[in-house]
Amino acid sequence: MPSAWLSDLTRASVWLKLETVQATGSYKIRGATNALARLKAARPDVTIVTTASAGNHGQAVALAASTLGIRARVHLPATAPDAKRRAIARLGAEIVDAPTYDAAEARAHEEAERDGAIYLSPYNDADVIAGAGTVALEMLDERPEIDTLIVPLGGGGLLSGTAIVARARIRNALMVGTEAAASPVFTAALAAGRPVTVDVHDTLADGLAGNMDADSQTFGIVRDLVDRVMLVEESDIAQAMRDLILKERLVAEGASATAVAAICAGDLDLQGRNVGVILSGRNVDAHVIARVLS
Repeated sequence: MPSAWLSDLTRASVWLKLETVQATGSYKIRGATNALARLKAARPDVTIVTTASAGNHGQAVALAASTLGIRARVHLPATAPDAKRRAIARLGAEIVDAPTYDAAEARAHEEAERDGAIYLSPYNDADVIAGAGTVALEMLDERPEIDTLIVPLGGGGLLSGTAIVARARIRNALMVGTEAAASPVFTAALAAGRPVTVDVHDTLADGLAGNMDADSQTFGIVRDLVDRVMLVEESDIAQAMRDLILKERLVAEGASATAVAAICAGDLDLQGRNVGVILSGRNVDAHVIARVLS
């Protein structure tokens, strides 16, 4: 979808990739479907998978698992929006609560090791990354002139898949990841030269919040293939969510809005470029929408 508003603001040609209209309301269905379909083909006897999620990956796993005849158990943090929690339950997955995302991920790993279940990471999995990369394949098939990609960044699955595709398809591509300042996981990791644990605070971009695995393959991919990681403040995320509703009539959750907020901050020189912006999901509670609009 072309964005006249953002194009005028940046003096660039800006296109929005609407993963907000996916079956589960986010791009996560791509990675979960790819990973579970490949798992089922390799291990037809698999009966249950477990995962940790801020919400969107959990929905995707629940839908993909039910389609393939696999039971799913999703470990969720207390901060997961009600909209995401209800959708996971409606899709038939079992929910296990944890106080934080980091605790949910730790407990899911422990459960998999204890019970011999299959653990499916929302980001640290080659098949999940490959599935996420199909977003960029579609963008470039439809708009081959795109030379810049701006992508929300949490655990790095979407940015990793996008960057792999972009480096293969676009000469001199500009790759930008956008993460919430409340959860500066990659900013800290890139500064340290390895994944490190950071303090994670409440954020509108709940889908991006939480530390990554110490051995996450996404760290090396982002380090080697991405030009810049930008931190986005809460006020700018709220403004971007508001602007997307008022200017584009699009509902986007905070994680999606980080990409737009990074553009609006004015720290990127995009003049003359052809820019693809991934709106990664729409699953936000109504009371949050009301709050940012007011």
